[in-house]
Amino acid sequence: MEKPARNSTLCYIEREGQYLMLHRTKKEQDVNKDKWIGVGGRFEWGESPEDCLLREVWEETGLTLTDYRYRGIVTFVCDAPEETEYMHLFTATCWTGELTECSEGDLEWVEKERIPELPIWPGDLIFLKLLAEEEPFFSLKLKYENNRLAQVVLNGKIISAQRR
Repeated sequence: MEKPARNSTLCYIEREGQYLMLHRTKKEQDVNKDKWIGVGGRFEWGESPEDCLLREVWEETGLTLTDYRYRGIVTFVCDAPEETEYMHLFTATCWTGELTECSEGDLEWVEKERIPELPIWPGDLIFLKLLAEEEPFFSLKLKYENNRLAQVVLNGKIISAQRR
């Protein structure tokens, strides 16, 4: 049976060695409930990755990005009933506006080195490392089984696979 795919964006806004992180606490039916992630969300009809990025960042933070980089695409493959997700990953360093309250959780500036201590998805550690290493535009596939990272493929090459 063929499952649909969806597109989303995720942005790590940088400031003085910190990322703006969203602690997802406010929605009960949230696959990211209680996790810390960057800001972003699903595409709306007709949006490009940049359109979605700018809209989602503004909706979740009140900030208007003025300098951002498209860093890679992350393909999430999960157990049923989840659909495959193509997440367009960005970083940003300049913006206008002031932070506002987010309807999906609490926004907080977090030192980059503290992020691995937070409850985050294991695959996020991989792409955050690629961002820190200034990896050129990359394609990363993360396959999850029972909410556990089962396979990692970077630029078409398997770099990690869990055997049962």
